Amino acid sequence: MAKQVKTVWYCTNCGADSPKWQGKCPACGQWNTLVEERVTASGNSRQRNSAPQSAPTPISQIKAEGEQRINMPSQELNRVLGGGLVTGSMVLIGGEPGIGKSTLVLQNILAIKSRKILYCSGEESASQIKMRADRIGRLSDNCLIVCETSLENILEHVKQLKPELIVIDSIQTIASDEIESAAGSVSQVRECAAQLLRCAKTTNTPVILIGHINKEGSIAGPKVLEHIVDAVLQFEGDRHYMYRILRSIKNRFGSTSELGIYEMIQRGLREVTNPSELLLSRTSDQHLSGTAIGVTLEGIRPFLIEAQALVSTAAYGTPQRSVTGFDAKRMNMLLAVLEKRVGFKLIQKDVFLNIAGGLKVNDPALDLAVICSILSSNVDIAVPQEVCMTGEVGLSGEIRPVTRIEQRVMEAEKLGFETIIIPRGNLKGLDTSKLKIKLVEVAKVEEAFRTLFA
Repeated sequence: MAKQVKTVWYCTNCGADSPKWQGKCPACGQWNTLVEERVTASGNSRQRNSAPQSAPTPISQIKAEGEQRINMPSQELNRVLGGGLVTGSMVLIGGEPGIGKSTLVLQNILAIKSRKILYCSGEESASQIKMRADRIGRLSDNCLIVCETSLENILEHVKQLKPELIVIDSIQTIASDEIESAAGSVSQVRECAAQLLRCAKTTNTPVILIGHINKEGSIAGPKVLEHIVDAVLQFEGDRHYMYRILRSIKNRFGSTSELGIYEMIQRGLREVTNPSELLLSRTSDQHLSGTAIGVTLEGIRPFLIEAQALVSTAAYGTPQRSVTGFDAKRMNMLLAVLEKRVGFKLIQKDVFLNIAGGLKVNDPALDLAVICSILSSNVDIAVPQEVCMTGEVGLSGEIRPVTRIEQRVMEAEKLGFETIIIPRGNLKGLDTSKLKIKLVEVAKVEEAFRTLFA
């Protein structure tokens, strides 16, 4: 039968469809998210696949087979994936434009010499990809480049070449001929992802999708895209800084607590195996006020980071509060604690806070380092370089315990710090006899200040 063309309104937030426009999505409740798209459907679509193709099986009779993984050249990527790329899985990597998504994927697949890889680019020409490969300094005849935006043509290439790994750059540029809407629309992204997932599962071939993000920072397209794939990796960082963080948002084959850290250099991305040494700027000839070293935790990976603060008299009538890499509302809360509980008047002073390295930190254990750096700048007394600290600050001025204290202490000891300030009672049941670093337990903010500035 001839194909029937109809108009459907899709929600850009959840992917739900509606026969007519509505101001509010009936599925997710978001306002002004319905967009109009024209779709085609054959008349006998309801009769297709009417007979079930599989029989229900008791769970006790199902054999549990361990998944096979492909060891990626980047150990940071392996850590985030949970030990390697699972065969037959589909991984989505998202991030801001120019952050390095294509570079990360390309330099990894070019280093795999034993597998045939199909790289499908819908954004760049073959010569542009060759120029990036030359800049990275890696070439491989096993990596086949095709510039294609038609889903049917890509699936035909896969059928003929039978690759062992497929890369789609990017999923928002791929379109299917079965749907009349433009590439990147809700229906196109959903249909193309579903077809690629079917290809990955039937051929046991892993698929890596590179995706765009919207202005809010989430993956562009329908939310169902993140539900379809097996793993969602977010590539974060500021283009004006050199460090990048690969964070796992969803992973069906591993933990979502892992993260990888990279450094952007001329020849691509370099793995940062010990980020603490690069994020700290301790020098023997500089001993300035306004800096404090905090032990933070990203996922399950501890590292030390430098909190920098500058407190000065307000040059204008209204004091300024400027924050980079830290939650601005949380800093205002810490300033209120300093004024109400400790007695330091900062209401008429400008406060500028910066987390060194361009990283964004959400760990509340950095609270103690933040308030110590602010106080250090206010009284113009430097925090000793051999001292680091960790602890969450409560509204009553107490220092609350933090998680994974043993890992934090061992990381500080490994980097040569002599003293670490920790919350009181945080080391209950922990054997500290083998630790060389001095542990100073505090319960109130005032105790930490007396330890540092007495």
